[in-house]
Amino acid sequence: MTSGNSQISGVVTRFAPSPTGYLHIGGARTALFNWLFARHHAGQYHLRIEDTDRARSTQPAIDAILDGLSWLGLEGDGEPVFQFARSARHREMVEALLDAGHAYRCYLTPEELTTRREQAQAGRRPFRLESEWRDRQPGDTEAGKPHVVRIKTPTEGETALHDLVQGPVTVANAEIDDFVLLRSDRTPTYMLAVVVDDHDMGVTHVIRGDDHLNNAFRQLAIVRAMGWAEPTYAHIPLIHGADGAKLSKRHGALGVDTYRDDLGILPEALFNYLLRLGWGHGDDEIISREQAIEWFDLDHVGKSPSRFDLKKLENLNGHYMREGDDGRLAALIAPKLNIDEAARDLLVRAMPELKARAHDLNQLAEGAQFLFAARPLVIDDKAATSLTDEARGLLALALAALSSLVSWTHDDLDAAVREVAEDNGLKLGKLAQPLRAALTGKATSPGIFDVLVLLGKDESLARIADQTLEPNG
Repeated sequence: MTSGNSQISGVVTRFAPSPTGYLHIGGARTALFNWLFARHHAGQYHLRIEDTDRARSTQPAIDAILDGLSWLGLEGDGEPVFQFARSARHREMVEALLDAGHAYRCYLTPEELTTRREQAQAGRRPFRLESEWRDRQPGDTEAGKPHVVRIKTPTEGETALHDLVQGPVTVANAEIDDFVLLRSDRTPTYMLAVVVDDHDMGVTHVIRGDDHLNNAFRQLAIVRAMGWAEPTYAHIPLIHGADGAKLSKRHGALGVDTYRDDLGILPEALFNYLLRLGWGHGDDEIISREQAIEWFDLDHVGKSPSRFDLKKLENLNGHYMREGDDGRLAALIAPKLNIDEAARDLLVRAMPELKARAHDLNQLAEGAQFLFAARPLVIDDKAATSLTDEARGLLALALAALSSLVSWTHDDLDAAVREVAEDNGLKLGKLAQPLRAALTGKATSPGIFDVLVLLGKDESLARIADQTLEPNG
């Protein structure tokens, strides 16, 4: 097993998604663990697109996977490998297995297979194919007939592997039937293609979800038949919802692009959150990319399913928002606000106040809207409750006091507004809330004096004046 910061030389990992849909959260974590393991050991991490299912593989899905990985900073070393393009190589290896006597041509028809499967079910027996073609050479009557190529799996004993996450795992060979390597249309199966590609890419460590654990024993049968070096396996428990049930869309089983485009999550926050889903480093919760590379190992991947909690992700995202570069955050939300370049300067200046109150980019954009709102402001229902006739009278007094200010600084504004409140026997909040409503149209905002500074004197006075009129004026 790997341990601590010890390094293994020559590590090569791969992430191999099927392009039949978006890059989901479980796939992103698998990519992350492969990337980190390779980086920790100064090795290589490759991307392979397993597009052999031609009916379901699509270019938009490929684009979405590549885009999601790029956004998370998990691009592969070198160009992606496309599995379908290597079909000739896969067929070549089938011929090698046939020549070595480790595979055979099976002429059982689909109807014959269905009958045998139904007979096993009727007898309440597990179905294990026993083909008479395993040790039978086809004759002239079979020439040109449809057939598949199956591997000859061992019929006795057991196959064992030491998984770096699951530990020792053993399967009786009697449970592994002679599975298909090459279909009747001459297309290679997934099981064969994975083994050949992993070998040709020099993959040393296969890190993937534990739903593939059973596949490892079938794939080892091919590896051993070819006499190739066996990769080291690490099968990671799947991600469940916060309630312990299988992860679904209601839990957050969404595409990575949804977290970015719809939920306003930063890539560094999702990176950090996925890292902590099933792996830990003491009590550390905030872990940088550099620390993750230094600390990551497979010893500390848990054996139980991890639980996805969207609230925890949002809270973590809030941390990275507060720590984020103001210019970068402004650039990320500017398209949501439909503002020009000149307005971006104001957005950047406002960012220290805005980002302190937001957990995602959507909240950040919503909190910034008041800066660019056209007069007269639309006052939301909650803010409107503070704009009573009494409050509008106070706003008129505040307007007069603020209009006389020569210096429009935080301290001068604070002093002027407090003086109006005190002169009227009020606490500051009694004046600050209607001021906030008048200036932003909202019941919550950054500090009222920060708002006044950001809007500037002319815009601030104009907005206040709008609300000193009669309610229907």
